[in-house]
Amino acid sequence: MPEAPIRPAHLPPWQAPSPEARAAFLAALRPDAKGLVAAIAQAHDSREVLMLAWMNREAVEETLATGRVTYFSRSRNALWRKGETSGQVQHLLHLRLDCDGDALLAVVEQVGVACHTGRRSCFSWGLQAGDVVPLEPVLADPEALYGHG
Repeated sequence: MPEAPIRPAHLPPWQAPSPEARAAFLAALRPDAKGLVAAIAQAHDSREVLMLAWMNREAVEETLATGRVTYFSRSRNALWRKGETSGQVQHLLHLRLDCDGDALLAVVEQVGVACHTGRRSCFSWGLQAGDVVPLEPVLADPEALYGHG
């Protein structure tokens, strides 16, 4: 497992829940047939919805243990530690479970942009004059972040 980036000084130090608490949280999950639950990342300060990704049991365990948000990449069939390529890390403040146990809300401190397009949020597109257009500016060059556009 890669070393987690240093947690910003203005955030409280991450204190992983006890093994018993993590087990109880994991037991409350109701993943789909592929073992996945939807995970929404929300900025703690602005409450902005940043992105939607997927977590499996291992990603939830790592996220709770380290305080660094980790997802499951369906295309690579592997864990994906947010920011391991781009440096655009998500530090966990709270991980919340919905009432059905099939979706999570990660309340995070987002370092940099959340979207691979270089925008703050993945939810930066919408209808305008009948066309789907970007509603938010590109804040970081995707080529510089990921080596591709």
